[in-house]
Amino acid sequence: MAWVYLLLAGLVEIIWTTALKYSNGFTRVIPVIIILVSGSVSLYWLSLAMKSIPLGTSYAVWNGIGSIGAAIIGIMFFNDPVNFGRLFSLALVVLGIIGLKVFSN
Repeated sequence: MAWVYLLLAGLVEIIWTTALKYSNGFTRVIPVIIILVSGSVSLYWLSLAMKSIPLGTSYAVWNGIGSIGAAIIGIMFFNDPVNFGRLFSLALVVLGIIGLKVFSN
């Protein structure tokens, strides 16, 4: 169940990072509320995952899921650049997450 919490925490991290983009420097109320709520939920689920997954593994996977998700959102909705180097780097993050899961025991 800890890995499910970690996955959920990472996915919710994507929500608050996207809301951060829309907050315009914390000047727009609705995105700020979304940041506070989703950020709290994400950290709560991360804390549940950390009960049985090591700190370094859980934080790296949480951050990796959020980073990959944020990069995909940036590409899809904010015209972030897409090139081989960026995609290759994202693939390395995915491989790192898989490696942490496989070798976490």
